[in-house]
Amino acid sequence: MDSEDGPRVLDPAQDGAALKALTHPLRLTLLGLLRQHGPATASELAARTGESSASTSYHLRVLAKYAFVTEAEHRDSRERRWKSVHSMTSWSNEAMHRSPGGSTILSVLHRRQIEHLQRSLDRHEADLESGRLGQEWQEPSGVSDSMPRLTPESLAELWEAIQAKTDELTARDAEDPRAEQVVLFTAGLPLAPEPVAGQDRADDPAGPDATDAGAPDAPAAGDGS
Repeated sequence: MDSEDGPRVLDPAQDGAALKALTHPLRLTLLGLLRQHGPATASELAARTGESSASTSYHLRVLAKYAFVTEAEHRDSRERRWKSVHSMTSWSNEAMHRSPGGSTILSVLHRRQIEHLQRSLDRHEADLESGRLGQEWQEPSGVSDSMPRLTPESLAELWEAIQAKTDELTARDAEDPRAEQVVLFTAGLPLAPEPVAGQDRADDPAGPDATDAGAPDAPAAGDGS
């Protein structure tokens, strides 16, 4: 990875255009590839994505306009190499919901992340099947769909704990030759109780804790691998 340490925190009140630029799927893909694999040319990224060089070049210029990428050191004068500016991009969900159009942008960005998860899962399975990943990765890999009941404060604490532990382990494994790039997805999505048929939520004497927080057609809660 060839980018500055730490995230870039976007303010929807000031960076609305930058956030909107990120909703394009190819731009997110290009930014992700630069963060994962380091500097590359538009032609190299075109080969990775199946797009034309003209298309990747255009979208790289858009990303550069909003300071997500910048030119990297060139190997020679005939090529233009790009690198990501930051290791990740973040924002305040509360600020996004307050900003005009922010909720829509946030929804699109979340769906782009789900698409990334599907692509990552496909690649992970192919890498295991082909032997590009050793069998020692089979057991610790997986996806969890646990559904605990938490307060807003506990969910915020959980996010902080996950980030702290991730930073700790990343630093510990930085020089270990066995370390591989891991796509780590985390989601904390509170669900309101399902309404009782024929009864308004406000009229329910049992209150919000009367029903289970899980959707009725959701898979059974619990860790999966």
